[in-house]
Amino acid sequence: MTKNTNILFKILQVITWIIFVGLCIEAGAILVNFIYSLFKPSVVQYLYQKVDLSTLYHRSQWAYYGMYSFIIAIALLKAHLFYIVIRLIHKLDLAKPFNSYVSEQISQLSYYTFSIGLISYIGRQTAKSLIHYGYDSSPLNPFWADSQAFILMAAVIYVIAAIFAKGVEIQNENDLTV
Repeated sequence: MTKNTNILFKILQVITWIIFVGLCIEAGAILVNFIYSLFKPSVVQYLYQKVDLSTLYHRSQWAYYGMYSFIIAIALLKAHLFYIVIRLIHKLDLAKPFNSYVSEQISQLSYYTFSIGLISYIGRQTAKSLIHYGYDSSPLNPFWADSQAFILMAAVIYVIAAIFAKGVEIQNENDLTV
C-alpha cells in the first residue's frame, strides 16, 4: 500500500467523522425540538431549521406527530448509516479487504440506505396527501427531497456488497487451496 493511499484513507476517515458528528447534531436537535414542542407547543414556529409546523400542529396533532416521526426516523437512520461507515473504515484492512466483516457491513449499508430512501419516499407521499386536506407541508420538502437518490444508492451499494461477498468466497477458497 502506498503512502498516498494511506493519506487519502486517513482523510476519508476524518471526513466521515465530521459528517457523522454533523448528522448526530442534526438528529439530536430535531429530537430535542420535537420533545420540547410536546411540552410547549407555542414555540413550534421557532424550532430548529425554522421548520414552522405550527399550523399543522394546531389543525391536527396526529398529522404533526406523524410528519415529525418521519423526520426523526430519517435523521436517526442517516446518523446510524455513517456510524456503520465509521466502523467499516476502522476495521477495513486495505491489504486484505475481502473478509466477512467488510461484506456484512457493506450489506448493512445498503439496507440502511434503502430504509432511508423508503421512509423518505413514504414521508413525501404522506406530505403530498396532506396537501389534499388543506395542510401546508412545504416546509417539510427538504427532509425527503433526495428519496430517489437514496434508493438508487442502495441498489449500487447492494451490488458492491454482492461483489464483496463473492470476493470473500473466492478468497476463502484460495486460502484453503494454498
